[in-house]
Amino acid sequence: MMSAPSIVILTGAGISAESGLGTFRDEGGLWAQHRIEDVATPEGFARNPQRVVDFYNARRAQAAEASPNAAHAALARLQAEHLGDVTLVTQNVDDLHEKGGSGDVIHMHGALASALCAACEHRWPARLEMSVGEECPACAAPTIRPDIVWFGEIPYHMERIERALANADIFAAIGTSGNVYPAAGFVQMARHVGAETVEMNLEPGENVGLFDDIRESKASETVPNWVAEVLAG
Repeated sequence: MMSAPSIVILTGAGISAESGLGTFRDEGGLWAQHRIEDVATPEGFARNPQRVVDFYNARRAQAAEASPNAAHAALARLQAEHLGDVTLVTQNVDDLHEKGGSGDVIHMHGALASALCAACEHRWPARLEMSVGEECPACAAPTIRPDIVWFGEIPYHMERIERALANADIFAAIGTSGNVYPAAGFVQMARHVGAETVEMNLEPGENVGLFDDIRESKASETVPNWVAEVLAG
């Protein structure tokens, strides 16, 4: 009897867009009002920490009001019902996967719900409204920052992700642009070990040529259908 396939899933901003959380490309959204260099880099935080904290406070408030959609629920169902390993990796910093029922989510770019001490790396649940200069509850240093991986910083949990990819039988990318590394390179790692690869996106990502199966539609449609196929064997 063959064992159930090991699945690695990567999700990006596209899976949260239907829940009302904007992507980098959305006009009129939070990101469109700011330069990435000002709010998503260590240098931007050093120049103007208040602007950065205010930006993530706004994102945190927006995420707190958002509800998971059918794609999040389908992935939670896959985790619960699939007999093999399901590793769920997200580039998103919202908690919609958890709200949708997923219990083990790897947040490679950090999480809005977490605060980080830049001095001792202690983490704790962020208040809805963080303030510049808040003291760390562990070391008392006034070096609080959002627990977000900014451009130029190393994503979290890379060793765990790479181990999962090395054993993957199926790799799925959902709502990702395919141009932000290292996540954009995950499909190559999966292909290297012979995994089947599937992309689910509104429009093709920049690395679409590396996928065996391409499904273009809303995540709330493609993901439940794909999950049903996987569970049916």
